[in-house]
Amino acid sequence: MCGRYALSASSADLAKWFHIDETINFSSRINIAPTDMVPAIRQRPDGRRQLIGLRWGLIPYWSLDSKSGARAINARVESVAQKPAFREPFRKRRCLIPASGFYEWKKVGRVKQPYFVHPRDGGLLAFAGLWDRWQHAEGEAVESCTILTQDANELVRPLHDRMPVVIAPADYDRWLDPRQEDPAALKPLLAGPPENALAVTAADPAINSVKHQPDKQQNSLFDL
Repeated sequence: MCGRYALSASSADLAKWFHIDETINFSSRINIAPTDMVPAIRQRPDGRRQLIGLRWGLIPYWSLDSKSGARAINARVESVAQKPAFREPFRKRRCLIPASGFYEWKKVGRVKQPYFVHPRDGGLLAFAGLWDRWQHAEGEAVESCTILTQDANELVRPLHDRMPVVIAPADYDRWLDPRQEDPAALKPLLAGPPENALAVTAADPAINSVKHQPDKQQNSLFDL
């Protein structure tokens, strides 16, 4: 699964990396957790990319309330095209979720040691994401997202049996294109990165607490 990740990049960095025309300002964080507002990239109807803020934990547009989002932080790639909460977003509302890396844990003695999985040569990852827009009965709208996961590769498997799906830069356009609604055509984009593209580094155990936010902005990822 993917339950915690980091993003150490500015909006200018993301604009350059992902060729984004429309951005928002946000504060990078090293300990992003479910229900946080997170940066995501989606394609506008005119074909341009925009950087937006989404709540992590997908709330389907047909939900009666917003509680389901806290549980729907991940979607399994094996069943995403069939699950009621994910099948329509998978066809029509896909996004990229930028990250510097993600965390997994392994018990070492009595301690849960966090490890940081990140690009070996630096740079950013783009998680395969889905988004949806839920409207509260009283008028409040919430846009939210989930991160696709797949079987862990050999590098990550000693830590966890699942890992986030990473979209290759060459496939960004095809993944974001809302005109592509064929699940069979999308599946080849979800193979994940080569194992030698990632590295694993031991992280500060303070990361275990979602309250550990050694950043200037501790209340929100975004300066909205």
